[in-house]
Amino acid sequence: MSAITRRMMSTAAREINWSSPVFKSAELAPSVTQFKGWVASAEAMAENYSSKPSPIEFDSYKKKIRDNALVSNLESFYKSTAVPPEVHVWSDEDRLEKVAQIEEARKLANEQLKDIEETENQISFLKENYTTRETSVGDMMEVHPDIAEEVEQEIVERKWFADVITK
Repeated sequence: MSAITRRMMSTAAREINWSSPVFKSAELAPSVTQFKGWVASAEAMAENYSSKPSPIEFDSYKKKIRDNALVSNLESFYKSTAVPPEVHVWSDEDRLEKVAQIEEARKLANEQLKDIEETENQISFLKENYTTRETSVGDMMEVHPDIAEEVEQEIVERKWFADVITK
């Protein structure tokens, strides 16, 4: 796992509102839980391995192991070997692809928020204009002007049963 990916996902995980109702759905909840666990384990591993390991005490092993030559060879190998640190570089191509995916997701989320707002407006409109026994034809014509216009046109054209009888 690269450090850059871990850092990016960790930052993204902190910015997400995990209490949002969308994450409580039956389809998404297991994936969210798995992702949160992955982020937590990545952060724990990063904290665990952030510092250099303590040096090996070969003297204690020389006392416990009968073959001191083996321990001495391992000690000389350990002290003479320098492992270069592993460096991860996030390619520009991959980074740009991820940025494009994030922008697309933001655009989709904004579209969905607009759809939600429109739906809520329609629901409130329907609640305000609920049809009861006291609703008059004039009230219906005000609420649904397109239907009123269609009815008036049918009356002018003398199509009394236009929506009832098919040809």
